[in-house]
Amino acid sequence: MTSALRIEGGNPLNGEVKVRGAKNLVPKAMVAALLGSTPSTLRNVPEIKDVQVVTDLVELHGVSVTNNTETGELTMDPSQVSLANHADIDAHAGDSRIPILLCGPLLHTIGEAFIPDLGGCRIGDRPINYHLRVLEEFGAKVEKLPTGISMKAPAGGLKGASIELEYPSVGATEQVLLAATRAEGKTELRGAAVEPEILDLIAILQKMGAIITVETDRQIIIEGVPSLKGYQHNAMPDRNESASWASAALATGGDIFVRGANQKDMTTFLNVYRKMGGGLDIQDDGIRFYHPGGELNPLFVETNVHPGFMTDWQQPLVVAMTQATGVSVVHETVYENRFGFTDALVRMGATVQLHRDCLGPTVCRFGHKNFQHSAIITGKTPLKGADIHVPDLRGGFSHVIAALSAEGTSNVTGVSVISRGYEHFVEKLNALGAQFEAMD
Repeated sequence: MTSALRIEGGNPLNGEVKVRGAKNLVPKAMVAALLGSTPSTLRNVPEIKDVQVVTDLVELHGVSVTNNTETGELTMDPSQVSLANHADIDAHAGDSRIPILLCGPLLHTIGEAFIPDLGGCRIGDRPINYHLRVLEEFGAKVEKLPTGISMKAPAGGLKGASIELEYPSVGATEQVLLAATRAEGKTELRGAAVEPEILDLIAILQKMGAIITVETDRQIIIEGVPSLKGYQHNAMPDRNESASWASAALATGGDIFVRGANQKDMTTFLNVYRKMGGGLDIQDDGIRFYHPGGELNPLFVETNVHPGFMTDWQQPLVVAMTQATGVSVVHETVYENRFGFTDALVRMGATVQLHRDCLGPTVCRFGHKNFQHSAIITGKTPLKGADIHVPDLRGGFSHVIAALSAEGTSNVTGVSVISRGYEHFVEKLNALGAQFEAMD
């Protein structure tokens, strides 16, 4: 796996890339297969690290997995689900937070579950207390151990519950869906996340036999059923990867056709992209993103939960904002520490100021706390090559975009983390004409 790139910047990215199934759906769809009594088949599966992590974890629990990486078809047979060794779970989980989502299905199938201490990208506080509280609401007995957290189902299994989330957390909503579908009785979830990936997971669970109603005002009602079957499903395309390549085209002055990009899942991003001056050609099988020439426009962008502007979209777009003429403002309301990647941009010549205040019309939950969650980007500023270490998934992609936009040579280390969410990342860069040397 490539761990570092020596990049010669200043060249537009031109060509075509293909995106497959969404990183924010596929691992959860794989976990859902544990709930079925028969095999499940998921199509359009990308070859990314998170898929391999979940494959390893479910295989530890006795699931038979067949994955054709060329066709993107993955089949899972959960008929022999069993308890896994705690040390093995810890070893295979790595820095992924996926293990917490296995708990509901495992509590249903074998009556107990275990999760190690969990990692993830260092972009803010992503506590698992939402998840643990949700599972306790269903009746699970949670015990903290020196090696992690152990859970057991009560006699008679999990029971439906009335749950209200303090914040529309995607992970907590997924936890409720995976736990409630086979819980006895009705579950009412208020304050739910309603991202497209959530709705695609609901479609999968409905195929398996679940009864789930999405109401207005972020309310989801799940009527528990005693058993579920396997599913056949084509995963929705990754809108985050699509948006990342779009920003790469804008920042480098390039022209990229993203095959598989889906307009209906990216409406908010496309509006912002067009307002900024980016060119769009929306087709049935993908979207062409390009720099049409001339000056890019500065913007105010505020991240939010769906249908707002996604937090995962802002980091790559900030790089493009450094090339807009004027002052842009980004107010991050989802994660409190998502601007750490801008340190490298400043070293490369960008003008970025971070603020603790809510710079925008909305006072968010970080407004009275000591977090630098707003940014002012002043452009247009030429970027210069620099030595950069990748901090996290989206920040890492942003650093690579910056290096490709900059004049001169950049040495980018820690690149392997990008493989968590971007399939064949280095190969795609090569296909787009990027000038770089891979270093293992």
